[in-house]
Amino acid sequence: MHTDSRTRALVLFLGPALAAIGLFFFVPVLAAFVMSFTDFDIYSLGDLRYARFVGVRNYLQLFEDPLFWKALWNTLYFLVAGGPLSIAVSLGAAVLLQSKLVRCRSFFRFVYFAPVVTTLVAVAIVWRFIYHPRFGVLNFFLSLLGVTMIDWLGDPHWAMPAIIILAVWKNFGYNMIIFIAGLQNIPASLYEAASIDGAGPWQRFTKITLPMLAPTTVFITIITMIGYFQLFAEPYVMTQGGPLNSTLSIVLLMYQQGFRWWNMGYSAAIAFVLFACILVASIVQTQLQGRGGE
Repeated sequence: MHTDSRTRALVLFLGPALAAIGLFFFVPVLAAFVMSFTDFDIYSLGDLRYARFVGVRNYLQLFEDPLFWKALWNTLYFLVAGGPLSIAVSLGAAVLLQSKLVRCRSFFRFVYFAPVVTTLVAVAIVWRFIYHPRFGVLNFFLSLLGVTMIDWLGDPHWAMPAIIILAVWKNFGYNMIIFIAGLQNIPASLYEAASIDGAGPWQRFTKITLPMLAPTTVFITIITMIGYFQLFAEPYVMTQGGPLNSTLSIVLLMYQQGFRWWNMGYSAAIAFVLFACILVASIVQTQLQGRGGE
């Protein structure tokens, strides 16, 4: 009887949530997976009979598409360059705000976290002015150092670094809050014992702070990697993937194929290749960091 009551309670409380997840997540994902094996296009939206099963043709075409490899390279470049930089800035800001030397911590936490909740369109307007080749603030300060004018968003060599700087500035505050929570869980007695033993600030940071933050760092690394793999909003708003596709990401390519050219089946294939990349990278990263922690 007790077991039956418990089962009914679980169904009562979890049933609605699981039903909503199944209806609005698993069903669309399954439909997209089936769609990736068809030539679903704008005509199929009006009549499903126009959608034909093409097998793995979309996936084969994808791997033969130079634009896909360009987008994959750009995404990996953004991930490898921007991911560690974002984590390092987040950790540095968290350590700084936890320092006893800093006053008005709540104010600085608010200031650093504000870009995370700021609308990207508003941020893009400001940063486009900052990056303006003639009147931008960034080029003005660089000119004081003798650096010639840089067309940040118009030069294929500088467009992606400019996007990386914007993304790091906008997103590091989220990871900073998580790092602060991790730092607050480190016992102060460890630092006191290390100080008594003669350990300096750098030794305390490398021997106590970093090891104790290992679980937090693994979590932040994985969510940062997943988020950076899905780069879309920044290049879409700032450059539309240009110049010369230098900021074209996998998700932006998926959007263009699906909603600009209406190649929905091909776009769905791109989505599941991206899912496979994220899944493999997450598993590998978890295994490597787990062994490193041991």
